Amino acid sequence: MGELSGPYTYSSALGDNPCVAGTFHVDMDTWKLRWSDGMFLLHGYERGEVVPTVDLLFSHKHPEDRSRCEEIVAQVAGTGGYFCMYHRIIDSRGRTRRVLTSGEAIVDDAGTVTALEGVMIDLTSTLQRETEETAREAVAGATSTRSVIDQARGILMGQLKMGSEDAFKVLVSTSSHRNVKLVVVAAELVRLANSQAAGGYLDAAVRAIAYDSKAGSRRKAG
Repeated sequence: MGELSGPYTYSSALGDNPCVAGTFHVDMDTWKLRWSDGMFLLHGYERGEVVPTVDLLFSHKHPEDRSRCEEIVAQVAGTGGYFCMYHRIIDSRGRTRRVLTSGEAIVDDAGTVTALEGVMIDLTSTLQRETEETAREAVAGATSTRSVIDQARGILMGQLKMGSEDAFKVLVSTSSHRNVKLVVVAAELVRLANSQAAGGYLDAAVRAIAYDSKAGSRRKAG
């Protein structure tokens, strides 16, 4: 039998950067394993450096994941079917990789499982890139929200002749009284202030905010 070929892979998070993956084949009569080059790479080896065996395969599973992976493989080897496992492996250099292993049991005409075949995909870089992107978006969103609130605070300071802290308390009280998010109240005020067509609506909005703030304070006091 020829060497196993590597799967075609794509990660939306990595774009054109490679996503490491490998294919494997297990002969159930001998439990002999065949790995593609990607499988060796995933486990920190070069082809010819080690002979892939079941013991070697499971020795690289993270201690917290190993027993469950063994249970699933044993189940499929006995009954057939498909399997999919998201777990961790530790390569020969001590690096932890987060991988997805998926495959199926090959059965003969008598229904006996003769082989296991599948693919292992390294999701470490994908998860890291997506986590970093989510964090950047969260920071950007928080910065944008803070900017809008600060602008609204400045508008109230100028219109109502009050300090920064009092202006913020007015916004918070209005948000609570109207049951609307603080940033929504602030954004509407900023929109009116920046609109040339708003005219007297800004003054009316400021008066309404001041009124709602006082009403909210009276309700809490009562």
